[in-house]
Amino acid sequence: MGRAINDSLIEADIVSLQLAMESGELTSEDCVHWYLDRIERLNPKLKAVLEVNPDAIAIAVALDAERWERGSRGPLHGIPILLKDNIDTGDRMHTSAGSIALAEHFALTDSAVVAQLRAAGTVLLGKANMTEWANFMSSTMWAGYSSRGGLTLNPYGPGELFVGGSSSGSGAAVAANLCTAAIGTETSGSIISPSAQNSLVGLKPTIGLVSRRGIIPITHSQDSAGPMTRTVRDAAILLGAMTAADPEDAAMQENGRIAYTDYTHFLDSNGLQGARIGVPRHYYRGLDEARASIIERAITLCKERGSIVVDPVSLPCESAKWDWDVMQFEFKKGLNDYLAKAGSGASVRTLDELIAFNEANRDVALKYGQDTLIWSNGTSGTLSEPVYAESLRLNREISRDRGIDHAIREYQLDALLFLGNEEGLDLSARAGYPAITVPGGYAETGIIAEGGYTTKGPQGITFVGTAYSEPLLFRLAYAYEQASKHRFAPTDPV
Repeated sequence: MGRAINDSLIEADIVSLQLAMESGELTSEDCVHWYLDRIERLNPKLKAVLEVNPDAIAIAVALDAERWERGSRGPLHGIPILLKDNIDTGDRMHTSAGSIALAEHFALTDSAVVAQLRAAGTVLLGKANMTEWANFMSSTMWAGYSSRGGLTLNPYGPGELFVGGSSSGSGAAVAANLCTAAIGTETSGSIISPSAQNSLVGLKPTIGLVSRRGIIPITHSQDSAGPMTRTVRDAAILLGAMTAADPEDAAMQENGRIAYTDYTHFLDSNGLQGARIGVPRHYYRGLDEARASIIERAITLCKERGSIVVDPVSLPCESAKWDWDVMQFEFKKGLNDYLAKAGSGASVRTLDELIAFNEANRDVALKYGQDTLIWSNGTSGTLSEPVYAESLRLNREISRDRGIDHAIREYQLDALLFLGNEEGLDLSARAGYPAITVPGGYAETGIIAEGGYTTKGPQGITFVGTAYSEPLLFRLAYAYEQASKHRFAPTDPV
């Protein structure tokens, strides 16, 4: 059946797929076959998918039967999605964070996020490639590379355009229509960056909105899973299925948590009307001409759609000196805790053992070295060091009180506007605040940047808000998306 539908599912969104499945025009099994065929044809070039779920077809068949016998579970019933390879699934798929040290590792149980997605009726199509250990292994590692899966390529210009990291496989797969949507994870930029570089919508939620249990960590103060999709509506649908409170995640027990099970109610094509949007010019300084023109066009569009654009806004944190001590300390503690409870097939159970394993298998494991792992291993792994506590305090003070919250309060803003994952986006990451990026256009020229990639290609327009401002960000992003319509599918690589 999948062969009969040809290319009619290119750029298909969740709503259109549900309508087709409800009418009987299409089945979930059809969709799975179609995506598996595309993965078979295109993935050898793109290296976006690490493995497919051996049970995907059977799950789709069962969900089709359930639909006709008992009705649909909701908007995600039968929808095929990919998961970043650091998200636990208690099934026949591995969870490895892209590392050959965990290439044979089967998690004991589903992560909290996966349990919710299964309950919503999604078909877990497979695991997406990623920058190994979420790019916390080596200071020289290329975004999108893992020892287990190789280098993920950007479908808009394989080998030429930056793919973004570390949810690289999730981004490339959604962009190339290898799945309907994907789940990525972000510490700092790892959802926003590949979404922006692959002309996608990506949301990094507020820390505490989505459970972190069962996800291989970098830093618990910044890590979160989030949706990566081709439309804002699809991102809103996916997020709503991921927000159930988890008593085992301490961040979800904090006061002030605001969660919804349906974020589509906040989508408004006139959502830019009257919105106060701040332009932090300090963070546009490094943009080349092509990318600068894209953010300027976005500012103009917001004004044309009735936004009150405050330009410029100044943040007291602009001259602050950042450090990476929080990540250094939290990674060792978080990884050791995760590995101690890992399932069968894990070759290592501590960061010490991981470093030794990589050294013993350096011909395949250490293409880019492991200086970041060694750096983190120099900590106690107990989070008892005073320098850690002080770094965490400063991170939050700088990014919140002297950063995002200051700007929103001082200028009475709804959100700040950035290009893609540029310098200022680290503010939201360290604050634990949400960010959403939407396709913003295509830069026809660029400069040579990190890793030898050019900065030309798809660009994202990113809205940043304060804690639990996801409803407002969805409203702004949806209105921008509907007014701009910048998303287009890449040509299939040959």
